[in-house]
Amino acid sequence: MTTLQDSELIRLLDHGEADRVEYKESLAGDAPTRVREAICAFANDLPDYRVPGVVFVGARNDGSPVGLTVTDELLRQLADMKTDGNILPPPSITVRKASLRGADVAVVTVTPSDSPPVRFRGGIQIRIGPRRGLATAQDERILNEKRRSGDAPFDVQRIPTATVDDLDQAYFEHEYLPQAFAREVLEANERSRAEQLAASKMIASADDPTPTVLGLLVLGKNPQDFLPGAYIQFLRIGGTEPHDDIIDSVDLRGAVADVLRGLDEKLKAHNRTAVDFVSGSTERRTSLYPLAAIQQITRNAVMHRTYEATNAPVHVRWFVDRIEVISPGGPFGQVTANNFGKGDAVDYRNPNLAEALRTLGFVQRFGVGIPTAQRLLRESGHTEAAFSVDQGGVLATIPAVHNPEGEPR
Repeated sequence: MTTLQDSELIRLLDHGEADRVEYKESLAGDAPTRVREAICAFANDLPDYRVPGVVFVGARNDGSPVGLTVTDELLRQLADMKTDGNILPPPSITVRKASLRGADVAVVTVTPSDSPPVRFRGGIQIRIGPRRGLATAQDERILNEKRRSGDAPFDVQRIPTATVDDLDQAYFEHEYLPQAFAREVLEANERSRAEQLAASKMIASADDPTPTVLGLLVLGKNPQDFLPGAYIQFLRIGGTEPHDDIIDSVDLRGAVADVLRGLDEKLKAHNRTAVDFVSGSTERRTSLYPLAAIQQITRNAVMHRTYEATNAPVHVRWFVDRIEVISPGGPFGQVTANNFGKGDAVDYRNPNLAEALRTLGFVQRFGVGIPTAQRLLRESGHTEAAFSVDQGGVLATIPAVHNPEGEPR
């Protein structure tokens, strides 16, 4: 992320609204929507400046500061625009308070995306000069070409041995598209099926309909034919050690939505509910584990694992005293073994898969999965999950709650 010095910010402030600059006096009214649209447009960088765009909050249209009080809450609202799921894939932004021309302003700096097109609520925002609007089909083609020319993440790299016939196009049309794009965007859409698949990053381009890793994971009829590790192995073990008797075993295969739904069914089946008839006037039901916490951790494992050059699945091993979730691939980017799961560093090995899981409803908000799971575990009386992190993978261990006699509840 490029850090702009105050002298550069003043130059941009004085320049007037253009390709790289947006002014907002405050976050009142529809300003939050307009700021998100500007962030999306700067991330797409259609003119290909390859330098950050800036949103000034607290400045008039002529660039003069209004004297806005820049609070921590305002900065938090702006920072949350990165991960609230409205802009996908999540853009790279920084937010800070700056004193310019004798007054405080909030500064949102947006780095051009390595994986355009970036969308706000399904629409691709672009900016040329002071104009901001939805991308045309030609604009979208340019952004797709920019993505292919860059060092794209593995999840949008093409799989040469696959063809478009390996994708479930009926599912794409009837299930994925209506969830990915607003109804009015689809109604105004004049793009061909190939252009729609390319815009969703399921194929390399309309002219090169070779499926991407993302396309096979989300739409593949048999994704494991091309990505052999892209499944979950679930084991229910009748003891505390891996060599103890196996009560239930299944390999969950297929497209990622089918894999996650299949896992949910297994988790619910084994997460038996205890009924208390004696401690109150009404019966009280409690589960062994808070289901939502296990879902957060397992979905996090699927979203952030490496799919490149490995045959290893995600392992979910349910022992009598704990659940273990093993995800291939260690920490990535800004995330390290020291800050893993603490919420102060977020990065994406598979940013486009993260976008797809958000579209499919398996992720509601980015960057909070593990903190949310830990909170749910605490609230249900569990010890927090422990994480063992190295370059080979991540092991999450979720302890069971024990009763006063020391046995798992």
